[in-house]
Amino acid sequence: MAPQTDNSMGPQMERNISKLTANTVALVLAGGRGSRLKDLTNWRAKPAVPFGGKFRIIDFPMSNCINSGIRRISVLTQYKSHSLQRHLQRGWSFMSGQFGEFVEVLPAQQRKGEGWYAGTADAVYQNLDIIRHYNPEYVVILAGDHIYKMDYGKMIAAHVAKGADITVGCIPVPLEEAKAFGVMGIDDDSRITEFAEKPSNPKPIPGDEGQALASMGIYVFSKQYLRDRLVADAINKASTHDFGHDLIPHSIKHANAFAFPFMAGNTSASGYWRDVGTIDAYWEANINLCDIAPELNLYDKNWPIWTHQEQLPPAKFAFDDDERRGHAIDSLVSGGCLVTGATIRHSLLFSSVRVHSHTLVEDSVILPDVEIRHNCRIKRCVIGKSTIIPEGTVIGEDPVEDAKRFHVSEGGIVLVTPEMLGQNMHEA
Repeated sequence: MAPQTDNSMGPQMERNISKLTANTVALVLAGGRGSRLKDLTNWRAKPAVPFGGKFRIIDFPMSNCINSGIRRISVLTQYKSHSLQRHLQRGWSFMSGQFGEFVEVLPAQQRKGEGWYAGTADAVYQNLDIIRHYNPEYVVILAGDHIYKMDYGKMIAAHVAKGADITVGCIPVPLEEAKAFGVMGIDDDSRITEFAEKPSNPKPIPGDEGQALASMGIYVFSKQYLRDRLVADAINKASTHDFGHDLIPHSIKHANAFAFPFMAGNTSASGYWRDVGTIDAYWEANINLCDIAPELNLYDKNWPIWTHQEQLPPAKFAFDDDERRGHAIDSLVSGGCLVTGATIRHSLLFSSVRVHSHTLVEDSVILPDVEIRHNCRIKRCVIGKSTIIPEGTVIGEDPVEDAKRFHVSEGGIVLVTPEMLGQNMHEA
């Protein structure tokens, strides 16, 4: 089916909104902790981690679904999901049930046997009865913890055109980073010929020895093949019940498995896709938004990122004395923030942050509801939600001293949470 040209949100933006996307259900896998984010995920799943000043990580794949014309979305949760569920209820309740649209949460609930989700494939298998009730032609399975913009309609159209059973979204990554991904080889027709999940020695792309072709954790399945394969996998005692370890390698030998390049469905010129799974990657992706021309454009009206909008007053900057001036330079400052006599430089402040006089915040990511008191110097930090930084605190200048109290990443980024300062926010 020919793609639809959508002019309602900008000039001549082509999208594959059609019966293909209308007959598709999206399953967003959002149950993982994301342990490499350390204390940021002690009390929330990785997809619920704040990003970009006002969003959550999960808002990006969810927004991709809406913008692609997929309006039947189920989110599979497991690890410490309260924060994620609350965000989805508040920010994603605008779907119209009377037109068959929905965003619903599918928590781990032992629908099959006594176990919780044993792997990504098992998570989908345990909800096969619900998927059957939706009766889709195609199922898009997405990781809920990556930052990117993508038109899934183009990927579904390619899946149908090739008569595929499974199509895997792929992107080139530096060879040294490929150990953290599923790495594939393809032929000239984009058919997947080999696949290794998190290999110790990734194979490079032929002709490009510095990069490997990695799976993005984005899959399009034809409904019947997905069902048959999951049922067979569930009774295989040797399986780990994971898409990367089990289903994709099997499909290469026994089905039509194809790769779909991210750039073919990308909605921006930069080809931006990030796995913000470490403190360094998370800090860098957020701080990049403060640059004059960031790689990720949050101001793109053609492909908006939807989220829960808190009702907050505008950010306020107070005092204009030479020694006490409230101002921000090359920074993003969200609603509800109060910067009183402090300097914010190349930093990102989430909602309702308070920074007091004679304080400098530089190259830092400050999560919601943080208070930084007088005479502090904060550099190259990620400060967790609701942390109170005591008066006169200096962080980010002496790695040895910082490591005694906080977590210091390989790249020298300091993670600070309330618990590290004896502020036990989660105790009764």
